[in-house]
Amino acid sequence: MTVLGWLVLAYLVGGFPTSLLAGKIAGVDLREHGSKNLGATNVYRVLGWKYAIPVGLLDMAKGAIPVWLFAPRAGDSIWLPLAMGAAAIAGHVFSPFTRFRGGKGVATAAGAVLGLAPLPFLGSLLLWVAVLWATGYVSLASMTAAVAFPLLTKLFLPQAWLTFFAGLVIAGFIVFTHRSNIRRLLDGTESRFGRRKRTA
Repeated sequence: MTVLGWLVLAYLVGGFPTSLLAGKIAGVDLREHGSKNLGATNVYRVLGWKYAIPVGLLDMAKGAIPVWLFAPRAGDSIWLPLAMGAAAIAGHVFSPFTRFRGGKGVATAAGAVLGLAPLPFLGSLLLWVAVLWATGYVSLASMTAAVAFPLLTKLFLPQAWLTFFAGLVIAGFIVFTHRSNIRRLLDGTESRFGRRKRTA
């Protein structure tokens, strides 16, 4: 398969609608409940941990698999793992299976950066947990962890300049997908983690 073919496959894997499928199994269309977002956080708020944990893990796998498995088969260029991860993240956010309306890309991006730089990923994960525990805001924790990743990459892997710049792009993209959350954070109307919404 050509590099383009692998990139398309990474995009399609990233676009697999895990949240929508979980909602269908539970008899709920998540696009009509909670934040109406097809991400693991909304799955938790509407359906609880039973559905949110597997959805979150599968969304991470959608980012890790293209980096770990597709990139080596596509070629040996150093930019291929980054491109595969980016394609998977784009697929999750702009899923072709849900009329290009997906999640915000956090879990899939986490899986991709886990494959690219495990140690900086671990640092970002710990920061995510700390911010979530301190504030209760998943959105703030996600954006903080995303912004921290390229900085931690620079600290722990100073020679990995390509991963550093890719991390900057990913961080900017994650902040962009959270622009509505930023408005709610500024307005004081953002929902805190742990509060589940009842479906009709």
